[in-house]
Amino acid sequence: MDWAEGIQNAINYIEDNICEQLDTDSIAAQAACSAYYFQKIFGIMCGMTLGDYIRNRRLTLAGSELVSTDIKVIDLALKYGYESPESFTRAFTRFHGITPTDARKGGSLRSFSRLKVKIILKGGNDMDYKIVEKESFTVLERVERHTVAGGENINTIPDFWARAHKDGTVSTLLQNACDRSFVFGICYGSGHTDCEHFDYSIAVACAPDTIAPEGFRVNTIPARKWVVSECVGAMPDAIQKLWQDMCSELFPTSGFKPTYEMDIEAYPAGIMTSPDYRSQIWIPITEN
Repeated sequence: MDWAEGIQNAINYIEDNICEQLDTDSIAAQAACSAYYFQKIFGIMCGMTLGDYIRNRRLTLAGSELVSTDIKVIDLALKYGYESPESFTRAFTRFHGITPTDARKGGSLRSFSRLKVKIILKGGNDMDYKIVEKESFTVLERVERHTVAGGENINTIPDFWARAHKDGTVSTLLQNACDRSFVFGICYGSGHTDCEHFDYSIAVACAPDTIAPEGFRVNTIPARKWVVSECVGAMPDAIQKLWQDMCSELFPTSGFKPTYEMDIEAYPAGIMTSPDYRSQIWIPITEN
């Protein structure tokens, strides 16, 4: 199963079970992917969170059913997963811009259509990447927990970097580095029962016998085959754009897929807000 097919299978599963209690693990299983990474990939490829998609589709269908049948609002609320008519009415009004009562009087409703995943090959859009086999290596890192819920990570991770430069975190890491070529941003996608939260670290390569200062930890990145893509542009917009290109263009057509263990953003010294700044994304892969 390729990347795009997996996302479409998951969307089909959502649509077939839209009035049921949808579990993120079950949705992600349709794409043969971990729940955390499915939400991350879905957000990148589809431009919205998984929760937003489900909510928008339910409210679209609820609106159509409201105006085409005589179903009671309380029954409609329960059918589409709301605990009370009041909570349903609030969500309905935010989405459609009118109350259920006004909708039945002939008010205009908003429609949010079902997603279909299509891979569009765009001529002239070159992506520089290479396949690299790396031995295991040790990193010193400061770790924070972040969440994909509501797309919060798009803002909280850049904030983490800003704080790390100001509070001495990056300086401490570089003082203990055995290789200063890169400062890493490492996103750990495995090992949590909470599918919305993940550990993200700012890290450097260090000697295996490094003693971690207070507030830091030493960790081992296992030997893996990686796809390494180069990014050119100011942070964080350039790296977020590269993620979109990799998810929508590279992986669906490349013949390999991520292992979903982690991914690494590699930042060399330089002015990260410069339009010429060069960084990298490393993703561990397996062959399809």
